[in-house]
Amino acid sequence: MHLPDSLYNHVVRGWLFGFAIADKVPALQDRDREAHSVAAILHDLGWDCTGELRSTDKRFEVDSANAARDFLKREGGDAYDTHRLQLVWDAIALHTTISIAWHKEAEVVATSYGITADFVGAEGSYMGLLTRKEYDAIVKEFPRLEMKDDLRETLCGLCRTKPQTTYDNFVGDWGEKYVEGYTRVGNRRIDEVEPELERLG
Repeated sequence: MHLPDSLYNHVVRGWLFGFAIADKVPALQDRDREAHSVAAILHDLGWDCTGELRSTDKRFEVDSANAARDFLKREGGDAYDTHRLQLVWDAIALHTTISIAWHKEAEVVATSYGITADFVGAEGSYMGLLTRKEYDAIVKEFPRLEMKDDLRETLCGLCRTKPQTTYDNFVGDWGEKYVEGYTRVGNRRIDEVEPELERLG
């Protein structure tokens, strides 16, 4: 098993929330629904409990996107050309970076809308488009279980085992709050760039 039940339910909820939201957004009506579905369902492969799908040097989003692309190349046949593979890869790799993802192709946007909704609830969903009734019905079928604890352990685990992949993104927030000895200081882009700017004048 690659994910605990709580995180499996998270990916399914993210997929269903994404459809509930995107189907109400006119600009997203013509999206590639299969690519959206695949991206949403495979978006957290980089959290793999077995370690088979985790690299030692890449963000979990990139591990997830790479694993999904490899799967589609192997199993998708002619249905996944270069463009569709890139849509799925982008949707997964960018799903946590909403300041970029929400300005990309419809499949990328829809994937991120749904996944984000699982963290912020119906009221915090994009434009509040996910109704409380829809949210409750999906959560009833795919309950949250111990998601909060499993998510914390997963993200803290990334901070412990490959911290260099967490300094520039939201995963590092968990490291700073919960992982003893974890720090971004000295590891931020500013820590790397500013001395070079001083040197270069």
